Amino acid sequence: MNLAEVKTQEYWRWPEYRYTVPSKDWHNAKSITVGVDIGSVGSKATVMIDGELYAYSVMRTGGVSEATAVKVTNWALEGTGLQMANINYAVGTGYGRVNVPFAKKTITEIACHARGAHYIYGPTVRTVLDIGGQDCKAIRCDEKGKVLSFLMNDKCAAGTGRGLEVFADLIGVPIADLGKVSLSVEQEPPPVSNTCVIFAKAESLALLRQGWPKEKVAAAYHAAMADRIVDLLTRVGVEKDFVTTGGVSKNVGIIQRVEKLLGIKALTPKMDPILAGAIGAALFAQALHEKELGLR
Repeated sequence: MNLAEVKTQEYWRWPEYRYTVPSKDWHNAKSITVGVDIGSVGSKATVMIDGELYAYSVMRTGGVSEATAVKVTNWALEGTGLQMANINYAVGTGYGRVNVPFAKKTITEIACHARGAHYIYGPTVRTVLDIGGQDCKAIRCDEKGKVLSFLMNDKCAAGTGRGLEVFADLIGVPIADLGKVSLSVEQEPPPVSNTCVIFAKAESLALLRQGWPKEKVAAAYHAAMADRIVDLLTRVGVEKDFVTTGGVSKNVGIIQRVEKLLGIKALTPKMDPILAGAIGAALFAQALHEKELGLR
């Protein structure tokens, strides 16, 4: 076989997807709003009708944020019969929020994740952990999903989705399986460095060369991420109920270790927690649309 024909498996690549709630109909809706969350790694669009989730899409952020915003929104609208002209109000959030060309307003991802977490998990939420592609946020909020305080780590990709992508390629395990693989060890090994993704990668590579199995190296890496995340959470203060948002919230290896270190169990999400930022943006859009109409 010609080596040039051999395709290298992209262990870091996560699936892109969309969904429409089949039981809902937008034709008689009083308010149709869109929230677009342009993250550093992934972009999400949600369509809400009268404050209820109707359709959404999740895809990788491209090189041009404006094009990604249009693409992810059109994909969410696909097959619904909705056109951009039907949208009453759109709000952009996330890393690339200023590059959503059709958004009437931009709102920070901190506010949108708190509001979205309130929608996904309910009014008992008081602490939100959002682990994104290149940063990690610890947010305290009230019973209405309003932000009270927050801390953010954005100086290094260690403890984020991008760090996991690098690690998945390093050990040759699909990113969707990393968490489960890290939990398959009989005894938890000491964590690798959690100060920098480059140091963590170098240490992990050294452990592999020493003959450590992938499962053990994955456990050491996930333990380091959990330590870093818990340090951020304890600095902002953790109050029940505790929830997680963002793509990394689907990694059971990190979440279970965080729960163990905190001594608190995170609530189970009622819907995909990666959508929290976009849902929050769409809910803000609904409030702003109602304000325009003089209803608030």
